[in-house]
Amino acid sequence: MEWQDEGIVIGVRRLGEGDVILEAMTREHGRHLGVVRGGRSRRMQPALQAGNSCELVWRARIDEQLGQFALEPTQLRAASLMGSSTALYAIATLGALLRLLPERDPHPGLYETLVIVLDALQQPALAAPLMVRFELALLGELGFGLDLLECAATGQTDDLIYVSPKSGRAVSAGAGEPYKDRLFALPAFLKQSNVEFPDAQAIAQGLALTGYFLERHLFGPRGIPVPEARSAFVALFSHQKS
Repeated sequence: MEWQDEGIVIGVRRLGEGDVILEAMTREHGRHLGVVRGGRSRRMQPALQAGNSCELVWRARIDEQLGQFALEPTQLRAASLMGSSTALYAIATLGALLRLLPERDPHPGLYETLVIVLDALQQPALAAPLMVRFELALLGELGFGLDLLECAATGQTDDLIYVSPKSGRAVSAGAGEPYKDRLFALPAFLKQSNVEFPDAQAIAQGLALTGYFLERHLFGPRGIPVPEARSAFVALFSHQKS
C-alpha cells in the first residue's frame, strides 16, 4: 500500500531511540498517523513542528498497519510563529480540534480551511475570526452544524443577532428580544463575509458561541476537557474587550 498527499503536522510522539510517530492532517486521507524513521534527528526535527506543511508518502504492507511516512517539508511556519502567544495557542487548539475527527476520514474542505487559518496566524486580528470559522466548519463536518442563515422562529433572513443554545439556529432581534438573556450573540462577521477584522468583543462572542457547541456535542460526550490552549486563546480576546 502506498499513497502520496500533502499534509500539515499536528504533532509527534517518540518511538524508540530515534524514531517518531507523526500525526498529520492530510488533504485526501484525513487525520493520519505513521512512523518517521530518524524523526528525532537534528535534520528532521525542524520539519516535524506542529503547523508545518509537507509532502507525504505513506507506505505499509496492508492498509490496517500504522505504516511509515517519508516527508519533504514545503512550508516551515512554526519557526516564524514561536514568538506569538496567539499563534502558539491557536496551533495547539487546532491540533486538539483535529483529533476529534475519526482517523483516516477525509475532510478536504476542512483541510483547506486549516491552511487558510495557519497562513493568517501572523495577523492575530485576522486569524482569530478565522479560528471561529474553522470551529464552525468542524462542527458542520461532524454533523453538528449551526444554521445562521434564517430566524428559527420567523424564517426571516435579516436582523439576525442571536443564536439559540437549544437549536443552534439564528434568531432575529424581534423574536429574540424576550429571551435575549438566554441566547448567544451572533457577531456580524459570521453573517458578512467582508467583515475581515472584527473587534475583540465580536471575536469573544464568536468563540463563546462555538465553544458552547464544541463542549456540548464533541468534548462533553467524549469526556474530554476543553483544551487549555483554547481557553488561553479565548482569554486573550476576553481581556482585550474588557
